Amino acid sequence: MKAMYTATATIQGGRTGKVETSDGALKLELSMPEAMGGQGGSGTNPEQLFAAGYGACFASALEHVAEQEGIKLKQVVVKHHVSIGKDPADDGFQLAVAIDAQIPGVERDAAQDLLRKAHDFCPYSKATRGNIEVKLSLMEA
Repeated sequence: MKAMYTATATIQGGRTGKVETSDGALKLELSMPEAMGGQGGSGTNPEQLFAAGYGACFASALEHVAEQEGIKLKQVVVKHHVSIGKDPADDGFQLAVAIDAQIPGVERDAAQDLLRKAHDFCPYSKATRGNIEVKLSLMEA
């Protein structure tokens, strides 16, 4: 692959530290969620960052495939739910993603098709394919 762009983030302190991108556009404190045994707090966490990044990319992929199909999208909403839990195979951790999309104004079968095609096209979906469970759901608008 010939890189078109490379994002660089520096992390100090792991899940309870801080993260900053090389261009300074993102500078955040990190907190371990209470549900994972942490103290919670106002910081973000890797799962939220992954949900945001994957979600933004997926929404753009959805717009792209709709344009390719000649379909005008209006007020599409995409929600990415990133879960972390115990991996029974090695007692470590694993991720799962649920993608909920609302595609108003598009017939249900066509909207389902767009959702599948976006999942095939999105580079984050390609990266996760075969590695983690990703569930696609078309939600009513």
